[in-house]
Formats: sequence, structure tokens, C-alpha cells
Amino acid sequence: MYIEPKPLKSYPFYLRPFFWNQKRKYGAVLEPGLLWGRAPRMFVAVASMVGILDRKGSPLPPALRSLVTVRVSQINHCAFCVDVNSATLHKRGVGWEKIEALHDWQSSNHFDEMERAVLAYTEAVTRTEGRVDAEMMAEVKRHFDDDAVVELTGLIAFQNMSSKFNNALDVPPQGFCQIPQGS
Repeated sequence: MYIEPKPLKSYPFYLRPFFWNQKRKYGAVLEPGLLWGRAPRMFVAVASMVGILDRKGSPLPPALRSLVTVRVSQINHCAFCVDVNSATLHKRGVGWEKIEALHDWQSSNHFDEMERAVLAYTEAVTRTEGRVDAEMMAEVKRHFDDDAVVELTGLIAFQNMSSKFNNALDVPPQGFCQIPQGS
């Protein structure tokens, strides 16, 4: 990592419950959380956004949300994100064979029509040269209403920010899973 986290006790008291929750959920405090914690107000904003995007009442199914975050992470070469998001995707009921196939989803038979529409959209939003055209949007809207499309787009944009932050600071994987090949 290009910037080392500070000792846990040196972060503001109001961030410590977030770190405690990460340790409870993942078994460890997440390295990116410690980095975001160097800018406490930004940390609170990022943590709030994570909570909103990963809430139970989301119009997007949990496994689909994780599928999107893994694919964005792969495209942006964020080893930490691929690690933690692949582990979450697996916990949400997706098998390792499908996770391994994600990097080549276009030629894999593991993905259904809805997932293919979402993954194509995810790539178009994530890649600099990508473009969302009317046909692609129509395909996404065959599966989701407008509110869900807005949330999907927000999720993709947020994961791009997160994975680019982690990649730029060279945050390593924390060993949540064996990183899928091709990632």
C-alpha cells in the first residue's frame, strides 16, 4: 500500500463503531476503511453510501448487486475489491464456478438474460470508451423499472469510485477468498 493506515486508536471515536462492525462482518477491519478514515467526513459519507446501496429494501437482488461490484472491480483491477466482493457474492449463494466465469461472461453459459443485460450495462458505464445507447437501456428496462435503473447506475458509479480509490492506493486483497482467475 502506498499509504499506511494509522493505529486504530488514533481514529476519531465516532468512526470506531464502523470499524467494529467491519470486524464483526468480515472478521477484520477493512484496509480501505482505515484509509478513508484518514478523512473522517469522507469516510462517513462513503460508509453511508455503502449502507444505502446494500440495504435489504433495494430493488436489486443482493446477488446481482454483488455480481456488479465484482465485475466493476475486475475491470478496474482492484484486487482488494475482487477479493471482498467475490466472497460476498459467494455468501449470497453464487457458486465459485460462476464467479470464475464472470471475467468472460459474454461466452459463458452461467449467466441468464437479465444478468447479461446488467453486465453489458455495467461494462458500458465503467469503461471509458463505453457508451450506453437506447437499445442497451431498453434491454435493462425490460428487467427493471426506472427507480431500479437509477439505483443500478448509482451502484456501478459508486463501485467505480471505490475500486479506483483502492487500486490507486494499491490496497492488497485481505484473503477473504481465493481471487478468481482472470481478475
